[in-house]
Amino acid sequence: MNEELKRMIERLREKKAAASLGGGLKNIERQHSAGRLTARERIVRLLDPSSFQEMNMLAALPEDGRKDLYGDGVVVGHGTIQGRRVCVYAQDYTVKAGTTGPIHRSKVTGIIEMAVKTGTPLIGLWDSAGGRLDAENRPLPICRSSIFYRCTQASGIVPQISAMLGPGAGNAGYAMALTDFVFMVDKKSYTFATGPVAVKEVLGEDITMEELGGAKVHSQVSGLADMRVDTEDECFTGIRDLLSYLPSNHREKAPRIIAEPVSEEADEEIGDMIPTDPRKSYDMRRIISRIVDNEKIFEIKKEFARNIITGFGRLNGYSVGIIANQPLFMAGSLTIDSSDKEARFIRFCDAFNIPLIFFVDTTGFLPGSHQEHGGILRHGAKVLYAISEAVVPKIAVLIRKAYGGAKPAMGIDKDIGIDCIYAWPTGESAIMGAEAVAEVIYGKEIAEADDPEALRERKIRELKEAAEPYPMVYGGLLDDIIEPGETRLKLSAALGSLVEKEELRYPKRHGNIPL
Repeated sequence: MNEELKRMIERLREKKAAASLGGGLKNIERQHSAGRLTARERIVRLLDPSSFQEMNMLAALPEDGRKDLYGDGVVVGHGTIQGRRVCVYAQDYTVKAGTTGPIHRSKVTGIIEMAVKTGTPLIGLWDSAGGRLDAENRPLPICRSSIFYRCTQASGIVPQISAMLGPGAGNAGYAMALTDFVFMVDKKSYTFATGPVAVKEVLGEDITMEELGGAKVHSQVSGLADMRVDTEDECFTGIRDLLSYLPSNHREKAPRIIAEPVSEEADEEIGDMIPTDPRKSYDMRRIISRIVDNEKIFEIKKEFARNIITGFGRLNGYSVGIIANQPLFMAGSLTIDSSDKEARFIRFCDAFNIPLIFFVDTTGFLPGSHQEHGGILRHGAKVLYAISEAVVPKIAVLIRKAYGGAKPAMGIDKDIGIDCIYAWPTGESAIMGAEAVAEVIYGKEIAEADDPEALRERKIRELKEAAEPYPMVYGGLLDDIIEPGETRLKLSAALGSLVEKEELRYPKRHGNIPL
């Protein structure tokens, strides 16, 4: 090697060494003292060892390049997770507080476009003070790079997973909200449209970052966060686990991982999890865990709208999306928030070829002026739209109650596009509970009867018999009434028969979901 080339290589190495330190050792120490990792440290912990290939490492605005300050506040590249290729962008808070300047945006949009072209899952690690005020109006063509637009174009083509690992004001919050799944670290991550200072100035309200947009708020109140974790390492483990249930892109199916063969023997204990008194609640998670492989459910939005369960599991190795009423909360009734949670989850699974399984026990949509005035009809219509639009395999199991408009909203309706519907002997389907129906339909007749109580009991008994699953199976509205113990076996067989299902719809630009 000649001396001139050696000098060039040495200069290149020096620049890359400087770039690898981001904003420098002092800023790295500040990041660590705040309990947060740097962008490159996060990528190393997330990806398979030695798999990360960084891109645009030396990208910088001219004035920054002259100071050996590179990257413009973001690290981008590709690597592998469990051997599968992924694209990653991680905001670097040590460089200009991770703010989104022109080079920053160009790097992020570039890696999003690469993910779309290669059919590769996209992971964003957010840690930013927001838009860079001194750069937003620079007259550079590169300023036209819109992260919002690229996230929208990638939606439905590749899975997009975000992790908010520090502050994420304004642009970072909106862009993250455009992705499919959001992780947040408790008491370390915050996101909001406008921060506490602006809230104080405009509204006179004193509020902390945690109270305004912390992980707990977005997990339990706003519904933005899908997973709240205690540490960054727990976040990375969660992302890796979530990715295992997902395909790399919309053209593929999720990996099949057979870890627990489906037994021909019936589960004699699962039926005992349902109380004999239909007014008593129980934990639907216990039933689901007895049915899915390895008793494992990866829940999505576990803390939000707890009256419904959404998440991923496996059945005979196949990845499935699970939607279930949770009788422990509001008797499993459907609400504004649960409708949004369910509809969004259905649309994700349908976009990425993941079959849906419904476990149903609901008293219907929650009544009351709060829900009605809040738009329960509009929000509930999102669920009906999402189910009707979905073309993936859809299977429903009626565990106990299915009343009113919640029947189609939970898949107990063949005419809404459900492929297979099963019911346990405990299942019942009606407009509402027998007692309420008796009062509405027969109230006057009962009041005028010689023995009102005897007539009331007889009418209630007749209505309960009509709500049993047998009339539904006689009329072809159910595919079968099954024993609780054979649910796993029946679902596995149905899923196997539907896994290659294809369903064509009328060609159009897109429908108009009632957002």
